[in-house]
Formats: sequence, C-alpha cells, structure tokens
Amino acid sequence: MSFFSIGVLLGILPLGSSQFPRACANSDSLLKKECCPVWPGDGSPCGQLSGRGSCRDILLSNAPLGPQYPFSGVDDREDWPAVFYNRTCQCSGNFMGFHCGECKFNFVGLNCSERRMRVRKDIFRISDREKNQFLAYLNLAKHTTSRDFVIAIGTYAQMNNGSNPMFRDINLYDLFVWMHYYVSRDTLLGGTNVWQNIDFAHEAPGFLPWHRLFLLMWENEIQKLTGNENFTIPYWDWRDTENCDVCTDDLMGGRHPTNPDILSPGSFFSSWQVICSRSEEYNSRQELCNGTNEGPLLRNPGNHDRGRTPRLPSSADVEFCLSLTEYEAGTMDKMANFSFRNTLEGFANPSTAISNISQSSLHNGLHIYMNGTMSEVQGSANDPIFILHHAIVDSIFEQWLRRHQPAREVYPAANAPIGHNREYYMVPFIPLYRNGEFFISSQELGYDYEYLQDSSPVPFQNAFVSYWEQARQIWPWLVGAAVLGGILTALIAGCTILGCRKKKGILEETQPLLMESDDYQHVTYQSHL
Repeated sequence: MSFFSIGVLLGILPLGSSQFPRACANSDSLLKKECCPVWPGDGSPCGQLSGRGSCRDILLSNAPLGPQYPFSGVDDREDWPAVFYNRTCQCSGNFMGFHCGECKFNFVGLNCSERRMRVRKDIFRISDREKNQFLAYLNLAKHTTSRDFVIAIGTYAQMNNGSNPMFRDINLYDLFVWMHYYVSRDTLLGGTNVWQNIDFAHEAPGFLPWHRLFLLMWENEIQKLTGNENFTIPYWDWRDTENCDVCTDDLMGGRHPTNPDILSPGSFFSSWQVICSRSEEYNSRQELCNGTNEGPLLRNPGNHDRGRTPRLPSSADVEFCLSLTEYEAGTMDKMANFSFRNTLEGFANPSTAISNISQSSLHNGLHIYMNGTMSEVQGSANDPIFILHHAIVDSIFEQWLRRHQPAREVYPAANAPIGHNREYYMVPFIPLYRNGEFFISSQELGYDYEYLQDSSPVPFQNAFVSYWEQARQIWPWLVGAAVLGGILTALIAGCTILGCRKKKGILEETQPLLMESDDYQHVTYQSHL
C-alpha cells in the first residue's frame, strides 16, 4: 500500500473508542471509588433505564493464592480493581462495556440480539486488499487518541489516594502496549526496591485467557475505530518456518540495509516510536511508564542467543504440546511440569513437558528469536508482530480446548499465583472480566480460525440427527434381522425342549468386568523472556 493511500485512509476513517475509562479518571470517581458512567443512549448510569446493567459492588474472590507473592496491600493490582473502584457497571444479557453500551463479543445489532461469527485468517492467505487494510488500520490506531480510555501515570498512593488524579491521553495502539506493560510490571516497594516475581498475565494459568481477552479487546477497538465490524486479526503460522517470513516491507517491516537492529525505511513501521520499554528506569525512579516515546522499534530476527532458543517452533512441538491432558500442574507457575499452559508458554521442554527455564521454546522462543523490542516482556506489544504471534498461540489454545473439551472448573480456582485464580478479575481491564470466563471455546466468543473450522466437535444435536437418519435408512434391514432372529430363537428353544444336550465339561464362559474407573488424577488444566 502506498503512503498516499494510507494517508487517505487516515483522513477519511472515523475516530473510534477503546484502561481506565476517561469518565472515571477524576477525583470524584476515585474518592467515591465508583466507576459507573452514564450510557449516552438513555442518560442513565450503566444504561439502567434500558435494562442494560446497573451499578453494583464488585465481588472479589477470597480463594487462597499461591506463595510466590509474599506481600499484601503494596500493589495497586492486588484485588483488582478495588484500590481504585469498588463499584462498577455490571451488565445484563448480551451487553458489555464500562457503561454497558456495547454488545458482547459474539453479538451485534441494536439490542445485541444477533449472533455473529468472524474468522481469523493466515496472513499469507488473505487478499492484498485485506493485507493493506490491516496495515492501514494498525497505522491508524497508532495515530488516533483513544476517546474512551486513558492510562494511569502514577500509583494510587502517588495520586494522594485519589485526590490528585494522574492520568494521560494515549493513542489507541499504545493503549494496549501500556496495558501489557502494566499487567507485567514489577511491584514498586519504595526507595530502589522492587519485587520482580510477579506477573498478572504470564507464568501462570491466566496466560492464555488473559491474552485471549487482550486480542479480543484490541480487535473490538479496531472494529469501532474503522466502522468495519467484520475486521479480524490475522495470524502468523510460524510452525516449521526457518526465518521471519513476515519481516518484509510489504508486511511487518524488513531489515534496515545498514543497521540490522532497526527496520527498513521502506516500512512505515520504521517511523513508529516505542513506549514502556525501560523497566529498569521506572523501577529506579519508582514510577510508572507514562507513555512517552522512547525510540524506534528494534528487531533483529535470528541474531538471538541460540543457546537459549536453538530453533523456531515445529509442528511436532505443537502436536506434543496438544497431547498434554493437564491444563495446569504442580506449582502452576513457570516451574510446572506436564502442564499444557507452561509448555505452550515456553518454560517447559516441548518434547518432555519438563520445566527448563534456561531454555525458551514455543511462545517464548518466538519472542526471543525476534531479538529486540519483542524480546522484553513489558514492552513486547510495541512490535505489531506481537498481534500475529499471539493469534497463532491463541489458536493452539483453541485446538487444545476442542480436543480435550475441559469443563470450566478445570481452570484452577485456588492457590495459583496472584491474579491467576479462576475468579480473579483480569488486570487491568475495566470493564471487569474473570479469568475463567475465557477458558471456553472461541466459538462461544464469536470467532474462529480458518484452519480450525473443519475440526470443530460435532454438536450433540447434529450428531443425533445424523445417526437417526442412518438408522431410518437401514430400518427395513433391522426389521428383517429381528424377524430372522426370532425364527432362530424358536428353533433353538425347540431343540432344547426335545432334549438337545450341551456337551459336558465346558468351562463356564467369563466376561470382562465393567469395573468402575479409579479416581483418576484430577485433570487441571508466561513471560519473562
């Protein structure tokens, strides 16, 4: 796509909305600890007059947490979002959003009553029009200030417990970069002290549900921004690839001819500035990332530490990972063995499922391979390849869900690291979502993957209809067999009456016992790179 065409798109596409709702980023809301904005559709908080929702107290989970985080009351993300708000909009029916003004991900229409299903496609299988549109939408998001959301540039204590709000505008793309930074940042303990063994979206069970919601929210904001309700994120299928085949100027940006650490000037991503990539500076100053520009996007794929990531992920790696029956295991962190989540995330060996944090494979391995902005957790979402990468990771999660069909209760309810229990609200999303709500098939959330569409489990009703149709077709044969069986039975009975004797000495026939199954081990089902 030419720069002129992109400029035209930037000029004609309407502005959109997208983690702090702007309507609640003020001292009044913070001091009242209430975020229940008015829905413009009827002028009432949470659209209550229209039956969309109501303002209610948040219900926090009291399930015990794992031992990885030894503090309490020192991090704003603990018991999210209670430090900032303890009353929010809780939406009814098919409505969602911070003021219940939107439809759930799988519904559309004026009253959110029409179901929809969208399909995510391989970036190499979309049309030139779809590819150019995707690139233009990325650039548009990078240059459009979010109407609905702002970012926090200070902790609640630094805001003087709400009387001195510290928020800032941010563009729509960087809003999501900041969210990924905020969820994975270290805990500030005062002075120069920090606690690093904490992450509300990685290294534990919530890794896959959190990123699933993250992509859905990002996709949803782009749909609103552009007015294109059918837009979907493409995925990059990196299985068995030998290099970064999306690293070209007509896709995600090629290599600079003289400086291999930055992007080619032929890609408009070369002009992008990154944010939230200097975690050590923020820690030393005991400050949060404030969203200011910090330099160009860095990427040098393939010139990484090969001792840590010898190769890109293979189909065999993925297939072994999918064969694992437990979603989560053991300590439910990066030391977990035989855990599907830990193996897919890349902390466990993709051939044995044994934890090995000195190596990075699958999800983590791809981040390391990019050798730049993508390789540092907190700022990794700056690189637009992040979206393509996490879409394929989400599709592998989806494959696992379809293959094993776990109940939602399989997701750990207690003793996971902080932020990762089933009923914990995901940081830093407002409106609120719990981890367990996204431990379900993507089809229930209104989207599918092109390469998985033929692999969906057959619904019971459809299977029943199919079997009934087959039975109807062979019914005459069944009747005939029944009649013949009746005749044979009569003949055998007659033989017995007439004195036909069984051969003596035959041992009694034995059958295998239908034993009750043992109490099988309960099947339970990120990323410092």
